[in-house]
Amino acid sequence: MLDFRMETFLTVCREMNFTRAAEKLNITQPAVSQHIRFLEKHYHVKLFRYEGKKLELTEAGEILKNASLTMMHDENAMQDEMRRAGKGEEIRFGAPRTVGDVLVGKMIFNYLKIYPDAQIHTIVENTQELLKRLDEGEIDFALVEGFFKKSEYDFQTYSEEPYIAVCSSDYHFTETPRRLEDLFGERLLIREDGSGTREVLERCLDSRNLSVSDFRQTVEIGSLHAIKELTKSKCGITFLYEAAVREELKDKTFVKIPLEDFHVTREFTFIWRRGSFYADKYKEIFRYFSA
Repeated sequence: MLDFRMETFLTVCREMNFTRAAEKLNITQPAVSQHIRFLEKHYHVKLFRYEGKKLELTEAGEILKNASLTMMHDENAMQDEMRRAGKGEEIRFGAPRTVGDVLVGKMIFNYLKIYPDAQIHTIVENTQELLKRLDEGEIDFALVEGFFKKSEYDFQTYSEEPYIAVCSSDYHFTETPRRLEDLFGERLLIREDGSGTREVLERCLDSRNLSVSDFRQTVEIGSLHAIKELTKSKCGITFLYEAAVREELKDKTFVKIPLEDFHVTREFTFIWRRGSFYADKYKEIFRYFSA
């Protein structure tokens, strides 16, 4: 069971504000400060510092935060394991919206061949939400796309997926596209902030001193299905993982936009909290999922 002062510390880490942390915990601000001072005295380090008026974690604070999140995650997993003792295997994991429907079915099928009585709970969310739920112990591990802090998570690569520009097979371009910048006259259909799919495009554009605002118009949509339907209706172009539109490419509903200067692949990675007591179990599940 996590010490109540550690819970205070993690709440301050989330809020980065002592007053808001006190409100979340329903205690006084002096009590929050007292808990943090106790931990700093116990570990002989400073956990927070102010840069101007902005509260920041020190390097020691980052180390304690990561260790505490892993402990909280493992404690939740242990409590679940004790509650279901003798009731068979149960796993909780998350997958990205972008290719969740494509990859998750295959992974679960492989696992059920080995453990046919297993209870499996899956959530499909964007990458940032999956990381949040993993940190809070709501899921055991996650399959994520794109970028995550490798200092906070242990991981194994599941697959590499091409990331491509696509449009309807009968879409009419303002000008024939050969390079990425030739698409700026089009309407871009894009996922919401926090989506790994969007982050891949933004990072690629940023490396060329470009941004999504360079497109004639952007339409932000939180649903992969809606993006595909709008693309099918010739409402714009989009960037997605090839795995997410494999069937549409096969039946020629969509076509890949052939760009000379855009060749991107990204890893899909199984991750869990770094240093977790359950690491060997997660590695075993990964082997079955990847079979």
